[in-house]
Amino acid sequence: MIGKIFSSLTKDIGIDLGTANTLVYVKGRGIIINEPSVIAINQKTGQILAIGNEAKKMVGRTPSHIVATRPLVEGVISDFEATEQMLRYFINKAYEKSWAIMPRPRVVVGIPSGCTEVEKRAVEDAARSAGAREVYLVEEPMAASIGARLPVQEAVGNMIVDIGGGTSEVAVISLGGIVVCRSLRIAGDKMNNDIIQYARDEHKMLLGEKTAEDIKISIGSAYPQDEKLEFMMRGRDLISGLPKEVLLNDTQVRHALSRSVKTLLRSIKDTVEETPPELITDLMERGIVLAGGGALLRGLDKLIAEETTMPVKIAEDPLTAVVRGCGIVLEDVDALKEVLISTQYDAPPR
Repeated sequence: MIGKIFSSLTKDIGIDLGTANTLVYVKGRGIIINEPSVIAINQKTGQILAIGNEAKKMVGRTPSHIVATRPLVEGVISDFEATEQMLRYFINKAYEKSWAIMPRPRVVVGIPSGCTEVEKRAVEDAARSAGAREVYLVEEPMAASIGARLPVQEAVGNMIVDIGGGTSEVAVISLGGIVVCRSLRIAGDKMNNDIIQYARDEHKMLLGEKTAEDIKISIGSAYPQDEKLEFMMRGRDLISGLPKEVLLNDTQVRHALSRSVKTLLRSIKDTVEETPPELITDLMERGIVLAGGGALLRGLDKLIAEETTMPVKIAEDPLTAVVRGCGIVLEDVDALKEVLISTQYDAPPR
């Protein structure tokens, strides 16, 4: 009874709790928050100074007693208290224009498919502590497939490659369940680190994470481009300690990213190899769908299509595919209940 009263007063929300960005979908309103998963804490006082966009501006620019950090590493909670505070901030922000005094929403959270029971429990506990009345978990490749409008509940094979910030998920889905899945720690962050390592090895330069990400977005590619792209890389010379700049081109960045891209390709091929023959027929017709921020890497779809001999398409607005999937689940939880992950305990509605 109390649960019904709460559900009439509050709007349910879907959260894509990503390593790089957190997106929030509010039932009936759509995606209203898309902010970095970063929190800035004053270590002297324990006070939280900023969360999201404001905290990201502080990364690499803070004095020693202020730490701007990501509470999620490779899709998994590494700092429980910081994650709880971040979730509470996003839930409250979602309701700041609402008249609900104490929001207690039902929450659907997207999590990596390779999560252990302990990691699932940590996400659920963090969401409950942040104010959620009920928490449902859905695996990110499933959420991304639903967000990409694939017929996941039908008896046909659907293949999704969701490349996020901390993890990449490669999955084949049929009849509302994941048939074959691989979760690997090669994603956007690893590609940034590849660029940092390349600058260190080839140019004896130290780059910041934000600069590496800017290079990846501006000129990064997985397949040779028709147009030559260039970027002025600025950092610190490791030998002299003074500022240094080097003109990078897309060929050099493609070389830097090649190892991570090859690992991702190998995982896609291994997943196809493990797929039952009947579903392979569907995949050859329907192709592979790319989602997540990594899907925007230039030429990645061409390279995967060439290597797998299957059609590849990028989901519409790949960055929001997971949170849109969480939103679709929210709109009709009963009809899509089979795609949710059951956890070890279910607290009664409060």
